[in-house]
Amino acid sequence: MLIHPWDAPTSDDQWREWLRHDHDFGQLIAPGTGRELPVVVPTHFTYRHENGQDLVLLHLARPNPVWTALTENPRALLTVVGDYTYIRSHWNGDPERGVPTFYYATVQLECDARILDDPHDKAELLTRQLDHFEPGSARCPVSHTEDPDRRLLPGIRGIELTVTAARAKFKYGGNKTDDVRERIAAELATRDDQHDVAVRAHLLRPR
Repeated sequence: MLIHPWDAPTSDDQWREWLRHDHDFGQLIAPGTGRELPVVVPTHFTYRHENGQDLVLLHLARPNPVWTALTENPRALLTVVGDYTYIRSHWNGDPERGVPTFYYATVQLECDARILDDPHDKAELLTRQLDHFEPGSARCPVSHTEDPDRRLLPGIRGIELTVTAARAKFKYGGNKTDDVRERIAAELATRDDQHDVAVRAHLLRPR
């Protein structure tokens, strides 16, 4: 991934906070060994940073082809893209010569993968995920000893990803003047498409 200096995060805290706040769906990419193409799995996940370590938890159905790839090679890439929108050419310069572009944020996490098959570990993982996606849910905690959870747990496997390296890009006109960024932010406020509010927040954030 190309990351210009003006698109780089100001610190690791920037991409960590971005992952914590509603950016919890991405693609798990498992290269395996000797494959022409990797296995790519769209998935939700739970991210946390504790004791100086970045960790990701997720679960997938037992028939998923990713398990074979992770058994071959317990390495994976988790990539997340969000807060993206199209920037029209005339917003970005002269109406006849402006260059259109997309603004977006993305984080790519290189990880060591550990497969979780122990029922207790899977129940704990699911409880953590429910706490994230459904805070205060009556569905918690998940039980590995009582039905229906005990009966359902064999149908899934869990994954704990330990992040070994991270790359992040926040492409929001970092090479533009404040006046240009404010003008684009005003155009986004008028258009008000799906992700325009989030993109405006990035544009107006102090540099």
